[in-house]
Amino acid sequence: MSTSDLPLVSVLTPVYNGEAYLEECIESVLAQTYSNWEYIIVNNCSKDRTGEIAERYAARDNRIRVHHNTDFLGVIANHNHAFALISPNSKYCKIVSADDAIFPDCLTQLVACAEANPSAGVIGSYQLSGGGDEWVVRCTGLPYWRTFLTGREISRLHLLNGLAIFGAPTSNLFRSDLIRTSSAFFPNPRAEADISGCLQALQRSDFGFVHQVLSYERCHGDRVTTGSRSFDKYQTSRIHDLLDYGPGCMTEAEQNKRMQELLDDYYRCLGIAVVNFRRRDYWQFQKTKFAEIHHRLEPMRLLKWVCVKMLDLLLNPGNTLAKIRRRRAQASAQPRLSLKTSGA
Repeated sequence: MSTSDLPLVSVLTPVYNGEAYLEECIESVLAQTYSNWEYIIVNNCSKDRTGEIAERYAARDNRIRVHHNTDFLGVIANHNHAFALISPNSKYCKIVSADDAIFPDCLTQLVACAEANPSAGVIGSYQLSGGGDEWVVRCTGLPYWRTFLTGREISRLHLLNGLAIFGAPTSNLFRSDLIRTSSAFFPNPRAEADISGCLQALQRSDFGFVHQVLSYERCHGDRVTTGSRSFDKYQTSRIHDLLDYGPGCMTEAEQNKRMQELLDDYYRCLGIAVVNFRRRDYWQFQKTKFAEIHHRLEPMRLLKWVCVKMLDLLLNPGNTLAKIRRRRAQASAQPRLSLKTSGA
C-alpha cells in the first residue's frame, strides 16, 4: 500500500527536561516501517536542551512539529493538552514517552490489529520494562490466541482479576475518534490516569492485542511511578477505578468482594507505613484519599497489618537490617521522588 492509502497515526511525545533520552525516542519514531504518521513533540517549558533537540529534528522532517507550552502543565494535563493537538485527519493516536522508545514494526503491527478489528478503541502489546541489565516483559496474561476482546470482557479481567494488560502509555494505540469525544482523554489526575483512560474508552469500544514486544519503557528514579509508590497512590487509584468502571462489567457482589481485596492491600501498605514512621504529608494524603473513596478508617484492620509487619521484622532480622541499610543509603543520596519529568 502507498503512504496515502494508510490511515494517519498521530504520534505524541509530551516532554519536560528530556534531553537525556529524547534523541533515542525520536529516532525510534523515524525508524518505523509504517510511514503515514505525524509526530507532535510537546515541550513543557523545559529548562534543558529539549526544545533545541526537538526543533533540530523538526527541521529535518516535515512530519515532525514541535509545540512549546507557554505555561508549565502537570503530567496528566500535558498529556491531555497533547491529545488536543492531533490532526483532525488522524485515525489512530500513539504516545511515546520521551524516555521510552518503540521498535521499528510497532506502528505497523498495532495499526494492522486495529484495522482488522474496527470496533477496537484500544490496542495493546507486550512491553519491555526496566533499565541497565534488568528487564522484564510487561502486559502478559492473555492466551496467545486472544487478540480481540470486548470492552466489557477486558475491563472485567482487569478490575476483577487484576490482569495488568494495559501497561504504560507507550505500549498502547488509541482510536483518535475516542480521544476527540472528550477534553480529557486521561480523565483524572490520579497515579494511573492512563489506565482510567483505557477503561473509559472501553466503555464505548473493544480491545485488540498484539502478542509481540513493540516498545520499551525505561525505569529510573526520577519518575511519576517512584513518587506514586512512595505515597501508595496505586492502591487508591485501583479503588477509584473499581468504583468508576466496575458497575459496567461486574455484579454488585463481585464489586463488593473485589473492594475488600483492594482495601486489604491498602491497609497492608498503611500498616507498613505505621511501622516505618511515615511523615505527616503521607498521612495527610491518605486522609484525603479516604474521603474521596468514602471510606472510614478501620483501626482493627490497620492494627492487624501493623502486627503482621512487626512479626515479619522480628522473624527475619537479616532482611530488616538490609532494609535499614538500604533506607539509609537512599536518604544519603536524597533521590527525587517527583514526576517522571521527561514525560511531563
